[in-house]
Amino acid sequence: MATKNPAFDVVRAVALGLPEIADSSSPRCFAVKYRGKLLACEAIHKSAESESLMVRIDFDKREQLISLEPDIYYLLPHYAKYPCVLVRLAKIDRESLRLLLIDACRFIKPETTTKRRKKA
Repeated sequence: MATKNPAFDVVRAVALGLPEIADSSSPRCFAVKYRGKLLACEAIHKSAESESLMVRIDFDKREQLISLEPDIYYLLPHYAKYPCVLVRLAKIDRESLRLLLIDACRFIKPETTTKRRKKA
């Protein structure tokens, strides 16, 4: 399913080049799943920047990514309690995106359970 936005077509192409990832897009937004579990999707919350991708990743990896490359990776209060990071698609290269999606697949292993951070 093609999206209205070519940036997400690039994400789809990179994601579908990896094993066990399927397109799960809907008319509302872009999404891909790994082994039936959400891997990444268009960040659709109104606070997110346009052309942002939400990728599921553990909290420690998220902090590392944001601290090393804040122009590419970011976080908003709406997403803070979830194990994910937001990605500015205009700023990330294909290889970095591919490596991020591979890390996300490792995080989503079937036995992984999602734990939310407790509110401070």
